[in-house]
Amino acid sequence: MQVIVAAAENWAIGKDGDLLWHIPEDMKFFRQTTTGNVVVMGRKTLDSFPGGKPLKNRINLVLTKNRGFFREGALTAGSVEKALEILKDYGSQQVFIAGGGHIYREFLPFCHTAYVTRVYKDFEADTFFPDLDMDPEWELSFVGERMEHEGLAFAFTTYKRK
Repeated sequence: MQVIVAAAENWAIGKDGDLLWHIPEDMKFFRQTTTGNVVVMGRKTLDSFPGGKPLKNRINLVLTKNRGFFREGALTAGSVEKALEILKDYGSQQVFIAGGGHIYREFLPFCHTAYVTRVYKDFEADTFFPDLDMDPEWELSFVGERMEHEGLAFAFTTYKRK
């Protein structure tokens, strides 16, 4: 499994249920990387998508404690264990953990790669991704070209589990 996330220098990823920035190149990277694969997310992340609809051309697995939850085009699981059981059926496909904060923390121990769009600025936030730079189990393996969108510097990076 892999993680895909955009995180600020202070590892902030969201506030009030929304992203902290909108970088078209990051959205394009997310779309290109996850299309044709499985994305795992929490219900709040799904609700943040346009119309609250699952992502097209992907298998969407939504974690929720609401047993009555249904969203056309999405599979659901009530626990990490149930999600892992469901994911066994997609062994040949790549699985991407796509948020939010709680889902990232729950699934990170099962992931071997983290695709992190690093945004070179600290943000005030209420949701953070674990600091992989301080985690001895992870190492930065790739840093892409530094780019900019509307004055916000960012780069695509990859972390690998040691």
